[in-house]
Amino acid sequence: MAQTASKKWLGVGLVVVVLFVALFFWNKHRQSGSNELVIGISPPFAKTLQAAADEAKKQGLNVKLVEFSDWNTPNITLNHGDIDANFFQHQPFLDNAIKETGFKLKAFAVGAASHVGLYSKKYKSLDELPQNARVVIPNDPVNQGRALLLLQQAKLITLKDSNNHLSALKHVVSNPKNLQFVEVEGPQTARAIDDVDLAFGYPHYLRLAKTADPESALLLDDNTNKRYAILFVVRDDYQDKGDKLKKFVEIYQNSPKVKAVLDAEIGPTLWFPGWK
Repeated sequence: MAQTASKKWLGVGLVVVVLFVALFFWNKHRQSGSNELVIGISPPFAKTLQAAADEAKKQGLNVKLVEFSDWNTPNITLNHGDIDANFFQHQPFLDNAIKETGFKLKAFAVGAASHVGLYSKKYKSLDELPQNARVVIPNDPVNQGRALLLLQQAKLITLKDSNNHLSALKHVVSNPKNLQFVEVEGPQTARAIDDVDLAFGYPHYLRLAKTADPESALLLDDNTNKRYAILFVVRDDYQDKGDKLKKFVEIYQNSPKVKAVLDAEIGPTLWFPGWK
């Protein structure tokens, strides 16, 4: 009887030890996981943020970058809580996304801003554009508005409100060359350049796609305000435990290595710091 009781308590003791060990390792895993910062990005920003992530690792901060090929999934994933932040959009795009989806997201910090341009592989000047020329522009409301403002700057069209950064095709009141607009998803503008006469383009996407030299724009925008700077975006309820994201942003904004990658990936004259 005493032997049976002894075995019983021994069994209970083993269970307790196993549970304790399991809890110990689970807690260690949880702590390790909480030290990792997960950021969703678009491919053109991969090398820049990887340079910042490499710097962060030297300082004891682990950063995991998750690439998305479109401009919708990063916000969906962030809103679901599967990542800590994303880095691919500017404030007008974020404002429109929140308006359309009701997502509870906000800007945490500001990254680099870049110029945009009009590019052609068929013509060497805007004056050479023929009647009925095909022009590719983004199909989302915000970046389409940006493209139309640039076409207006080029004196190719006139908009109903020349200062409205959310102008759409229906707001074009004058189109002397009868331009034919081809609407594609923003990331695809760089690849569509081969199929049209003129393309609205982002230097970093063009460099990534290797379809045109970002420095070869027939016209660059003259916009140097920070409205279109790329943002680090988080959920409204985000708590930056241990200041992980704050530290990473500081590295991104101040690292000479990150600046060197920005110069290489976008072009030294085609970007400027949105945080200054």
